[in-house]
Amino acid sequence: MTMPDEVIDCRGQRCPLPVIAAARRLPQLPVGTVVRVLADDPAAAVDLPAWCRMRGQEFLGSVKGPDGPAYDIRRRH
Repeated sequence: MTMPDEVIDCRGQRCPLPVIAAARRLPQLPVGTVVRVLADDPAAAVDLPAWCRMRGQEFLGSVKGPDGPAYDIRRRH
């Protein structure tokens, strides 16, 4: 498992807020940065990978951990 460079805590937020948070933060980070989005809204499991495909970012997968469901994204451009 890849360790994230940064964590965005979106727990308690309904989609599309976790996607919006990732979309705002990613451009501020260097290419190659891995961001973990903590999101307990079940829709995030579909919305975050779909957003990555549409925006050309790399969806690394979902993570189940002590902080609840999380999703790792690597900035590609």
